[in-house]
Amino acid sequence: MDKEIRAKLATIGIGPNKTFNMKDLSPEHQKAIIVGMKAGDEKISTYLASGMTDVNGWQIGSLPGDEAHYNGDWLMRSGTAKAGLYGNSAAEAVYPLTRVDGKGETLDCSKNNYTITFPEGQYPPVNAFWSVTMYDGKSQYLIENPINRYLINSPMIPNMKKGEDGSLTLYIQKDNPGGDLEANWLPAPNDTVYLVMRLYWPTTEAPSILPPGDGSWKPPGIVMAKSAFQK
Repeated sequence: MDKEIRAKLATIGIGPNKTFNMKDLSPEHQKAIIVGMKAGDEKISTYLASGMTDVNGWQIGSLPGDEAHYNGDWLMRSGTAKAGLYGNSAAEAVYPLTRVDGKGETLDCSKNNYTITFPEGQYPPVNAFWSVTMYDGKSQYLIENPINRYLINSPMIPNMKKGEDGSLTLYIQKDNPGGDLEANWLPAPNDTVYLVMRLYWPTTEAPSILPPGDGSWKPPGIVMAKSAFQK
């Protein structure tokens, strides 16, 4: 199947040692490609929104894998590419991702501040380490910020502020929360947000995020805090 698809793509200049140039195609073919790309992207977005399991607003699935894992499922392969290239298999890492809070509302840091709270002893269960990375909700690029922080990960925990109950709260907002809370700040864009949690070498015994989307450990939902315009 892959060989057949590659052969078809080669006819329009897509493949090894080839150069694709839209201008080389007829107006009809150019229009067809644009329409097809738009329809394909919408189909992939729909798959990412519904083809995985929603857990407290986080989408969890087992997207990355080898050829046998995909077994000719091009939609899954495309979804993997859009959500994050070069991912590991679920046994090596699981990648909860989200664009919404725990209530299903779009994360928009131009309007709101948000928090993620891990109760004491309920950090992501991994044998290696875990992280939460911030991306722009539209471009999916990392966010330039004054403290050059693009993620918060488990090695940073000793230097972060804990609650009186031992919980750890991450602050997702565009403005620096100031003081000792800066250590818990994940700088956000003045726009919509895309977050990816990476759990490397997840534990197999309970609590565990395995199997993906149906594990006993659930990532906490993102909570809307006070308005970003309030003091």
